[in-house]
Amino acid sequence: MSVVGVLALQGDFEEHTAVFESLGAECKQIRLPEQMNDIDRLVIPGGESTTLSRLCSNYGFRDPIKTLASSGMPIWGTCAGMIMLADKITESDPIPLQIMDIEVQRNAFGRQIDSFEQIIPLQGIAEDFNCIFIRAPIVMETGPAVNIIAELDNGNPIAVQEGNLLATSFHPELSNDSRVHKYFLDL
Repeated sequence: MSVVGVLALQGDFEEHTAVFESLGAECKQIRLPEQMNDIDRLVIPGGESTTLSRLCSNYGFRDPIKTLASSGMPIWGTCAGMIMLADKITESDPIPLQIMDIEVQRNAFGRQIDSFEQIIPLQGIAEDFNCIFIRAPIVMETGPAVNIIAELDNGNPIAVQEGNLLATSFHPELSNDSRVHKYFLDL
């Protein structure tokens, strides 16, 4: 059975935990780096990316997460988590972990009031997934090893995978659909 670690520093970690537990996975909320020793996959949830970046630095998560990524552990970032996984962002702050070959633009759709939902096909996951965007980022550029799983009508990627790394700009944990979580468990 998979042991999923959900980074529980800030953001919607409770929602991810509930979805994984509904799928029968053991789930641990991670608040200190040493708690990552007995997990076999990690989720970096949505929240506020500047706060998340600072907390990762303050609590010493940066190097351990990079080590897990390079060792092949599946890691999934949603919304702010996508920003954290990115190699580059279009803004000068926050500082991403630089482990996924993508460039991301924060708050690409505007403010909280501009949040929206859209049914989008996710390659290899779902033909019709209700994607919930809340102050969401988008992927501006991808490296050659990055597979685009989903994109908007304008061609902007919103779900990408690079080997063991998965990133979504939307919030699957807020929908009533666990297919993206199941896909992550199967990585």
